[in-house]
Amino acid sequence: MSERPAGRRGAIRAIGLLSGGLDSTLAAKVLLEQGIEVVGLHYSTGFCMNDHRRAMARPDEDPKRMRNEGLRAGADLGIPIEILDAGEAYMKMVLSPKHGYGKRANPCIDCRIFMIHGAAEYMREHRGHFVFTGEVLGQRPMSQHMQALRLIEKECGIEGYLLRPLSARHLPPTIPEQVGWVDREGLLGISGRSRKEQMTWSEKWNIGDYPQPAGGCCYLADETFARRFHDKRLHTDPDRIRREDMILLKVGRHFRLDPAVKIIVARDESENQFLQRFDPPGWRFEALGCGSPITVVEGEPDENLKMLIASITARYSDRRGQPLVEVAARRDGREEVLLVPPVADRVLEAYRI
Repeated sequence: MSERPAGRRGAIRAIGLLSGGLDSTLAAKVLLEQGIEVVGLHYSTGFCMNDHRRAMARPDEDPKRMRNEGLRAGADLGIPIEILDAGEAYMKMVLSPKHGYGKRANPCIDCRIFMIHGAAEYMREHRGHFVFTGEVLGQRPMSQHMQALRLIEKECGIEGYLLRPLSARHLPPTIPEQVGWVDREGLLGISGRSRKEQMTWSEKWNIGDYPQPAGGCCYLADETFARRFHDKRLHTDPDRIRREDMILLKVGRHFRLDPAVKIIVARDESENQFLQRFDPPGWRFEALGCGSPITVVEGEPDENLKMLIASITARYSDRRGQPLVEVAARRDGREEVLLVPPVADRVLEAYRI
């Protein structure tokens, strides 16, 4: 941490995690109001829903649901934003979090430790003075109670230099407050799950353009994605799971046919095009002569499973009402044509993840 004499807040640089949500935006604004220089860090983890919406590029998608909220917030606040790639180290943490998962597949405590640790490294490399976040005491049950906040700070290795401007009045004074870099009287005392105080401050500072809270952009907190994620962990050697595997968990309908074989059935033309661009290895099924989803296969199906996969593909094709449908199974330049009945819904549901 760089040293500056007390009382010179204009020379102080704060490094903050800026998701673009209301809490992190307000935290940055609190410090800007004190004349502190603020640099925002925004992590690209591979699990942001907005990133996937941009990749899908559906023509009817609301542009606001595709933007990078960190860059948008930085522009609104007039502060620089650094985009950091979380990389394979983040994936390793997600697959085996030291402090476990929340309700879904969200490793909230380990995620905070990962990001704040990275922010601390950035602070040291760029002559920052302290790190700040938009965390609110008591807002989230897993990662924002008092014990968790202390644990996160300790494991990040920056005890005393992690400021939480929104809840600072409920927390012990940090070193930036003690030495006069930050005026504690100008910090807030928000706590709990109600967001009324945040809304009041947002109105005061004319901050109105922000996404909805409660992990709304994180796939790891999504119920459907979490089921697919845990299925992947259960049936795949963790050392063989890569970030690319996580991309496919966001697309289509997923069915586990046996412990070694899973299929993904596209839901619309945008997902068909996405799967064609992504081009995962293995078998690909498609009904012939009609509108059809692309079905991609993970694993090596035997002949019986090929017939089942073809039947599932037929079920979601435009010929689902026909007694028999021709379905092409393609791999490595060769093609087999299977004549199958569309699978019954009661059979289908037994395989759905």
